[in-house]
Amino acid sequence: MKIASPTFQHVSYFWDEEKAKSLGDDQVALLLYRSNILGADLRITNYGGGNTSCKTIEKDPLTGKEVEVMWIKGSGGDIGTLTREGLAGLYVDKLQSLEGVYKGIEQEDEMVGLFNHCIYDLDSKAPSIDTPLHGFLPFKHIDHLHPDAAIAIAASKDGEKITRELFDGQIAWVPWQRPGFDLGLQLRDALEANPGICGIMLGGHGLFTWGDTAYECYINSLEVIEKASAFLEENYGKKRPVFGGEKTSSLSSEKRKEQASQIAPLLRGLASSYNRMVGTFNDSDTVLQFINSKDLDKLAPMGTSCPDHFLRTKIAPLVLDIPADQDLTDLNALKEHIGKLFTQYQEGYKDYYEKHKRSNSPAMRDPNPVIILWPGVGMFSYAKNKQTSRVASEFYINAINVMRGAEAVSEYVSLPLQEAFDIEYWLLEEAKLQRMPKEKPLSRKVALITGSAGGIGKAIADKFAAEGACVVITDIDEDRLTQAKKDFGKDTAIGVKLDVLDNDTIAQAYKAACLAFGGVDIIVNCAGLAISKSLTDTTEADWDLLNDVLVKGQFKVSQAGVSVLRAQGLGGDIINIASKNALVSGPNNVAYGTAKAAQVHMSRLLAAELGPDKIRVNVVNPDAVIEGSKIWEGTWAAGRAKAYGVTVEELPAFYAKRTLMNEIISTEDIANGVFAFVGGLLSKSTGNILNVDGGVAAAFVR
Repeated sequence: MKIASPTFQHVSYFWDEEKAKSLGDDQVALLLYRSNILGADLRITNYGGGNTSCKTIEKDPLTGKEVEVMWIKGSGGDIGTLTREGLAGLYVDKLQSLEGVYKGIEQEDEMVGLFNHCIYDLDSKAPSIDTPLHGFLPFKHIDHLHPDAAIAIAASKDGEKITRELFDGQIAWVPWQRPGFDLGLQLRDALEANPGICGIMLGGHGLFTWGDTAYECYINSLEVIEKASAFLEENYGKKRPVFGGEKTSSLSSEKRKEQASQIAPLLRGLASSYNRMVGTFNDSDTVLQFINSKDLDKLAPMGTSCPDHFLRTKIAPLVLDIPADQDLTDLNALKEHIGKLFTQYQEGYKDYYEKHKRSNSPAMRDPNPVIILWPGVGMFSYAKNKQTSRVASEFYINAINVMRGAEAVSEYVSLPLQEAFDIEYWLLEEAKLQRMPKEKPLSRKVALITGSAGGIGKAIADKFAAEGACVVITDIDEDRLTQAKKDFGKDTAIGVKLDVLDNDTIAQAYKAACLAFGGVDIIVNCAGLAISKSLTDTTEADWDLLNDVLVKGQFKVSQAGVSVLRAQGLGGDIINIASKNALVSGPNNVAYGTAKAAQVHMSRLLAAELGPDKIRVNVVNPDAVIEGSKIWEGTWAAGRAKAYGVTVEELPAFYAKRTLMNEIISTEDIANGVFAFVGGLLSKSTGNILNVDGGVAAAFVR
């Protein structure tokens, strides 16, 4: 059946005929192509959601006979980024023969282990729980998607009736049931009872569609989704205003972001009472329409319907009951009030766990909210890293779309709490969590690094990102900043112009960090410059510039950052990049050496003051780091060469020879020194100096 879809051309355009032709008759390659373009559209399915498959005829390596093999997305994969390595390949006949040993619902989890006995491709990923749902349908290509429009119908009180009437009986209905072997059998039964249908709607869950070719499957999926979308669109606001109309007015975009950036560290600290979290802020029109509505109080506590949604977002959000224009100058007073809201949420979650747990349920997980809604301002999400918090935000937006659609055509119905709990604490989900790779040392941490578009600062940013941190790259040079940002993924770094002497750019950098990641954990003062002149040649302007950038800049950036660290209440690190020259009296270096010495002593003073806040302050002293450093591009190199009676070209070897280890120091060496302080092994060390100079005896601290 072809469902008319005159408005769907803007999406079907993504199918590139030339690209598809280039793949020839490679059905697995076509499966991957179809999966990737479907997964790229968040209206169709979200990160990690849904599943796709194809069936091919292959030669059995043992018998040489032709056998049917099903290729399907493996457990935990994402169709938008799916590759051949992410597929599971199974013998279809062996998978279907498992029906002979299946004893019923109580054996569902055991059946997943038996999927491994059906493996054709020995390099397969672990088969997902959806495997039998695809295996018992006879079609060559199958899509199981979670489109907002389809779930809106599937999660409505009249979903079955709407499905039957809207699609003229061409989409069958299967009531809600947790995915598993029995649901696969139900899909087969639904197809046999409704020959000629083009898809199946899963109550409260999603959509199954299919085709004989990858393209036919793709078009069938999109046409069904578009039909559902058009139906919802026609009904928005028809029986009553969307979400009952507006209850709260939004602040202006600028004011929303200002409020969000101020409160984000406070929320992050509270959300991190069990495990440190990274945040995401979203104030899109979709979010604002929901959180400002009269129906918010009714719908938010009901929770989400689709399992993929609440596995990412928890069953329900926390709603802040404070005015959008709340004065945030006294966060301590506000913290007490919001802290009570968190306590209430935690107690409610613990009650949910105790009332619904089974005898073999895993231990209760973090009871803090993942999604926090502030009417008039926006939505905050908190999770273990930026990607996970961003995806949680995207999933809740999907849930909003579902609730809006269901309320437009019927009445939104969420899953019963016991059903939701059984999925959230499903032993198979727990096993999936246990298979997750070990977190890196700086996972869950956010670092702001000044002067990090090149040289030592860039090396520190690279090191931190490699160790799992989110990084805020800052620099006064916007062109250099733009270039540096290209080396990082979208969930790893942001780039912000920052002049360490300009209060506005400092404030904007921290604001950007709070909006992007929820706050800051590590501050690295690396921005600097160098001037090498004798006492008589040093001008007052030279003196002021060095002491302003190095000393005042470190002071201003640290001062602004401490307010964020204190609001979070999670402690933190300040690392100041000083110099061997802070300790060694060298020639022609009066202004630079004095400023570096001031940086070191300021670090000691800050360590003494901030210790009660669990904020550690330490110093890394480099020496003669020439590679990639801007200070060596100007007159500094010539000045130092003149002071030591060598040529500029001879400087690297000269510096190496004067060290005890006879080593040239690289930017990576300095980055490793900084990481030593923040990587977890020195969590009780503050007020210390680490020289990374190859061993300069005159710089020994004691």
